[in-house]
Parts: sequence; C-alpha cells; structure tokens
Amino acid sequence: MLDMNTFLTLVFIGVTIVVIGVLLIFIAGISSQGESRVEGGGVVVIGPIPIVFGSSQRITIILLVLAIILTIATIVLYIMLGRGIY
Repeated sequence: MLDMNTFLTLVFIGVTIVVIGVLLIFIAGISSQGESRVEGGGVVVIGPIPIVFGSSQRITIILLVLAIILTIATIVLYIMLGRGIY
C-alpha cells in the first residue's frame, strides 16, 4: 500500500513527464515549419501480441523493435509479480 507522500510523488512525476512531452511536441512543431517530411505510425497491443503499422519502412521497424522490447518487459514483470519477486 502506498502512503500519501509516495502517491503524490508519483502523480507529480507523471504530470511532469506529460508536460515535458507536450512541450517537446510543441517545440518540434515550431522548429520544423519549413520542412514537409512527416512520418507516422502506431502500435496496437491486443493481449501479448503487438500490431505495428507505419507510413514508411524505417518508422515501422523502429516501432516493431520498441513493441518487442515492451512486450518482453511486460512478460518479465508479470512473471516477477507472480513469483513475488517484485
């Protein structure tokens, strides 16, 4: 069980990360006004299986590698929690 100080610290860290992410997206949008190259993609996770899509082969491979890493990390953490290690 989390005490109130730990909970508030985690909430503060989460909000800070979200604010930093929004600021980075804003700064990237301002700094790349003259460029028109845009790549995008996404990952949909259904159970333990990631489905990856992207607008180019490069971004799709990057997302696929990230999806595999996150899937492995999730499985490892699930096993650790089941055994009471973590």
